[in-house]
Amino acid sequence: MAGSDAVAAEVSRSRPLKIIAGADSFGCDLKDTLVNRLRSLNIDVEDLGTSSYYTIAAEVGRRVSSATTKPLSPSPEVRGLLACGTGVGVSIFANKFPGVTAATCLSTDDANNARSINNSNVLSVSGMSTSPASALEILDTWLNTSFKSPCPASKFAPWSEDISNFLDNSLSEMPEIGKQEKAQENPKGNEAQSSPCTLCCLVKNRNLEPIDIIPGGSMKIVRESPTSAIISFKAGSIEPAHHHTFGHDLVVLKGSKKVWNLSKKTKYDLGVGDYLFTPAGDVHRVKYFEDTDFFLKWEGKWDIFLDEDLEVAKSAIEKEAEDGFEWFK
Repeated sequence: MAGSDAVAAEVSRSRPLKIIAGADSFGCDLKDTLVNRLRSLNIDVEDLGTSSYYTIAAEVGRRVSSATTKPLSPSPEVRGLLACGTGVGVSIFANKFPGVTAATCLSTDDANNARSINNSNVLSVSGMSTSPASALEILDTWLNTSFKSPCPASKFAPWSEDISNFLDNSLSEMPEIGKQEKAQENPKGNEAQSSPCTLCCLVKNRNLEPIDIIPGGSMKIVRESPTSAIISFKAGSIEPAHHHTFGHDLVVLKGSKKVWNLSKKTKYDLGVGDYLFTPAGDVHRVKYFEDTDFFLKWEGKWDIFLDEDLEVAKSAIEKEAEDGFEWFK
C-alpha cells in the first residue's frame, strides 16, 4: 500500500504502541481488515472481538482510560480502534470514560484533524459507509499524525503560538470539566447515598477459591441447598463449553460477559444487573470482557462437565460472526 513504509517508520520512531480493538456486527469485517493492517506493522493488537456497539465500546474505552493513568515508560501507549455501522455509537460510549478522546473519522482529513487538534486516542470507523481501502488510508493517517501537527484545519501550516498553547492547555483542562459539579452534588465524597446492594455486600471480605479446571475463575459457595455462590472471573477469561446437572440463575454484579447457549443456539450480552437462567444440561460457553463478579443460585450440589477444551473455545469465539446464533443484547 502507498505510504505503508512511511507509516511503519513513524510508528517505529514513536513510543511503543498497543491497540485495543472491537466492533459490533456491522463493523466487524472492517475492524478485521484494520487489525490485520496493524499487525502487519508489528503493532501489538488486543482484539476483543464482536459485541453490541455499546458493550464493546465501553470495554475499549475502559481499557484505554485505565492506561492513560499509567506512567509513560516502560508501558506502551495504548489507543483504541472501534467500528460499528456509523462509527458514531461506539464513539459516544467510549468517550464516557475519563481520558478517552474517541473520534469518528470518515475521511483522512477527519483523522488528521482529530489527531492534531484533539489528540485522539480512539479511532472509530463506519462499517456501512467506509470502504476497506478508504478505512486503511484513514488508519494510516491517524497513526502517522502527531498532536499539534499541521492539518487541514490549519491549512497544513504550523499552528500559531496562541493556538499551540491553547491545545496544550486543553489536555489538562478538559478532564477537569464536570468535577466541580460532581463535588457539589456529593460534598462528603460518599460514593453512594442509597442503601448498599445486598448481593454486592456478599462479595466483600470473602476469600474466593480458584476454579481449577477453568483458568481465571474463582468462587465461594455462601449457602447450601438451595445453593448459591459468588463467582469471579478475570478480564479476558473464557469458560469452554460445559454443562451442569442443575439449572442455574445468575445476576451480574460487576463487569460484563457474553454467554453462548450452544444447546439453544442463542447468545447473550450481560452487564451489571442483568439476569440469565440456564436450564439443566444446556451446554454453554462464556467470555469475560472485564473483571466480572456474579451471583449464581441452583438446586443441589455443585458440578461441572466440560464439553470442549480451551483452545477449541477460543477458536469458536474468534469465528463468532459465523455461528448463526440468535443474539440477545
